[in-house]
Amino acid sequence: MFSSPHAFFVRLACLLVVCLTTVTAFAQGTANKISIQTTGPQTTISKHIYGHFAEHLGRCIYGGFYVGENNTKVPHVKGIRKDVIEALKQLNIPNLRWPGGCFADTYHWKDGVGPKDKRPKIVNVWWGGVTEDNSFGTHDFLDMCELLGTEPYLAANVGSGTVQELTEWLQYVNFGGVSPMSAWRKENGRENPWKVNYWGVGNEAWGCGGNMKPEHYANIYRQYATFMTDWNNSNKLFRIASGANGADYNWTEVLMRDIPHNMLGGLALHHYSVIEWNSKGPATGFSEEQYFKTMKQAWRMEELVTRHSTIMDKYDPAKRVALVVDEWGGWYDVEPGTNPGFLFQQNTMRDAMIAGMTLNIFNNHADRVRMANLAQTINVLQAVILTDEEKMILTPTYHVMEMYKVHQDAKLLPLTLQTKDYAFGNDKLPAVSASASVDAQGRTHISLVNVDAKNAQDVSIDLFGATTHKTVSGRILTSKTLQDHNTFDKPANIKPVAFNDAKLKGGALNVTVPPFSVVVLELK
Repeated sequence: MFSSPHAFFVRLACLLVVCLTTVTAFAQGTANKISIQTTGPQTTISKHIYGHFAEHLGRCIYGGFYVGENNTKVPHVKGIRKDVIEALKQLNIPNLRWPGGCFADTYHWKDGVGPKDKRPKIVNVWWGGVTEDNSFGTHDFLDMCELLGTEPYLAANVGSGTVQELTEWLQYVNFGGVSPMSAWRKENGRENPWKVNYWGVGNEAWGCGGNMKPEHYANIYRQYATFMTDWNNSNKLFRIASGANGADYNWTEVLMRDIPHNMLGGLALHHYSVIEWNSKGPATGFSEEQYFKTMKQAWRMEELVTRHSTIMDKYDPAKRVALVVDEWGGWYDVEPGTNPGFLFQQNTMRDAMIAGMTLNIFNNHADRVRMANLAQTINVLQAVILTDEEKMILTPTYHVMEMYKVHQDAKLLPLTLQTKDYAFGNDKLPAVSASASVDAQGRTHISLVNVDAKNAQDVSIDLFGATTHKTVSGRILTSKTLQDHNTFDKPANIKPVAFNDAKLKGGALNVTVPPFSVVVLELK
């Protein structure tokens, strides 16, 4: 059949390439074409990809989530804003990471339990040098997660904490039997444990979490993880190691090599879409050049996820360890007149482009990316919600997350994508980004993003194996300019509307996607 062993292996290599490119491929061309295989999907897009992040930073917690039990201006439940609860419920947020971030490695959980008037005050050395009164602590956060119907993801203090401190926190929140910590929990008003599953073992150990080398952190992780237990195995802990900063592939190599995989549930990755750290540019009054550079950094997530996954595959071909991108989003200069340490920025259509593109990347890599956390939920960086006293607005990023929730726990439909370029100067990016899934009811959803700042994109979609789709409907998020955003005076300036520019005929779908817009289609 083959003229030589060499010919056999060449043929085998070619077949492997074909198989891999059926998952997702980006080939620059003169037309936008997508081929979707709709039969026999195997990979589930974990709902936990759509997680969020709440750090003690600026007005994320205080004034964002929490206004205090004695607040008479803002409707609340035990100090938690009702409007925030309802808005986040609409997103079906699957998990919420707390208390940091850099703050986590200076946070001592015992400071945040017990009578609030007796809790010690500390200085938030990372974010603005403000006084933290610890009025929002473990009970407040975990009870709030119950209100939201979301799973808590606790980031433990490894940088300045101890193994004993972490194991006692575990006992306090998870142990239902007789012990000093469970007794203290009951004294503080909580009879039953919360059973927290997701635990981060430190944060950014390469930086604010201790400036460690990967070999040192791997040993520290092994030490901490050894003493993290669920006692009766009814609630198997998902332990997440502090992972790489962007393209630090050696960090991933060392941790995957040196940490036993039965001790490791997930490996984190952090990447922000930043033009330059010393010159981030404005959140609203940006130029097209600044927009293009931001989108180039956002698109880099594809390379980062691919290359870190490849290293993980080397040590973990069964993909038992998840890649957890627990900090991602756009980062710009703070709004004029605000505390630089509070990282407050507005949210425009540029942020919607970042969100749509990034979530498509995560969806398409759902075999390895099984958890992620947008940074951050309220009033910080690429927030989904902004507040001002009793006022609250939903950002364009919020609306993308709401539109994309149809992918949560759906089956990934592998696709190949050929896209035109979005060019600026002598540089270029793929103009179109896409992902697709089928839910438990048999509905197919396709999310499309056109990052081109000027040109609409005509996209032809072939649905291989699909014979039952009869109708197509959709929604679109777009605006007149890239710099448009919602304000407290005009909170509905940008919101999703019905999209009717998709035509279904047989197994083919033709769509025109306007410039800088996000479209989500539903086929029945």
